[in-house]
Amino acid sequence: MSNFALTPENYYSAEANMHYVSASQYKDFCGTTGQMGCEAAAMAKLRGEIEEVQTTALLVGSYVDAYFEGTLPMFVAQHPEIISSRGKTAGELKSEFKQASVMIDRAVKDQVFMRYMDGDKQVIMTGEVSGVPVKIKIDSTDGHRLTDLKTVRSVTETFYAKDLNQRLNFCEWWGYDIQGALYREVYRQNTGKLLPFYICAVSKDKTDGIPHPRIKVIEVPPRIMDEKLIEIERNIQNIQMIKTGEIEPLRCEVCDYCADTEVLDGPVSMDQIMGEI
Repeated sequence: MSNFALTPENYYSAEANMHYVSASQYKDFCGTTGQMGCEAAAMAKLRGEIEEVQTTALLVGSYVDAYFEGTLPMFVAQHPEIISSRGKTAGELKSEFKQASVMIDRAVKDQVFMRYMDGDKQVIMTGEVSGVPVKIKIDSTDGHRLTDLKTVRSVTETFYAKDLNQRLNFCEWWGYDIQGALYREVYRQNTGKLLPFYICAVSKDKTDGIPHPRIKVIEVPPRIMDEKLIEIERNIQNIQMIKTGEIEPLRCEVCDYCADTEVLDGPVSMDQIMGEI
């Protein structure tokens, strides 16, 4: 077992990310049911060669997360860009974050949603899968369930997976089933308990510009997590060998990183230019 001590301060550090595989890192390398991963881009991200852009959508999600963590005043102080600085709204939250406040208010009013969000917050654990060190950070756990909070565009939105010729729900598309499988397994290693995993989702739905957030508590079926854990066990040693330099990462030739770093070595036939995912 790894002897690298994780803390809230170093959990997202470059050193921790090189030492451990997380659910997000796994998805960067291997993709999800609907989205292709890219080993080359994942390694570039670990080396700090890809600048991660803090989008408004990500900030909105972090704003909602901060409320449920009990750190919202600190978050607002650290992100003055979410406060309007001009016009009649100067000093107020910008519109996207006013909407986030409505989303929070909607979730807080629901007893079931809040019951599933109950428990210890931001619980850090480490473990091993196929001999590879892994890390997790659980949004909420009460010892009976594991819960992750998600802000989504719509709880009913589906995404078309071209290679499968079918539409997927947002949990499959974004790989939350993979996250659930890893969280459940690491929690089991640390406590001996195999707990259910839930997504508490709150949406950004609007009608005529007025927020009408929808909420859902979604269980990831144990059967799906069992299947995803087998998939993780099959792939994770390859990730570790790429990280340690034992093998070279493969390029997907589809993502933005591959587009930015492609070096031509000559012409290609016209039947080679239709890249498929």
